[in-house]
Amino acid sequence: METKPFNDHSFAAFLKQKALMGSCCGSCGALYCPPRAFCPACHSTNMSWYQLQGNGRLKAFTSIFVCSPQMVAQGYGRDNPYCVGVVQLDEGPRVDARIVGVDAMQPESIRVGTPMMIEHKESKAGEGAVVLAFRPA
Repeated sequence: METKPFNDHSFAAFLKQKALMGSCCGSCGALYCPPRAFCPACHSTNMSWYQLQGNGRLKAFTSIFVCSPQMVAQGYGRDNPYCVGVVQLDEGPRVDARIVGVDAMQPESIRVGTPMMIEHKESKAGEGAVVLAFRPA
């Protein structure tokens, strides 16, 4: 795998390449996503990149109706909410992401435990940014 630093910029660069990358501790085997430069479990810095499959289950979510100015500029708000959640990946790590393919206006229709799969979604903000998102499988 590429030799890139374990930081947000590298994580975003991999997302643009449609790869969900985490880090794996060479000492204890713990996986992290987003990646970490050291292992909180054993304090090792023996980390390597690890490609995650992007499948998991929805563990928690919320619909956002009152949005930040950045999200309002992208068209979200009281009349067009968006959903974010926590997905536990099949490999173990939990990751925060946008949840798409659900009705954010009807949060009662969204179910914790739903199988999810990754979707590499271009940001409405432009600039070629990719937003980490998951949709029901």
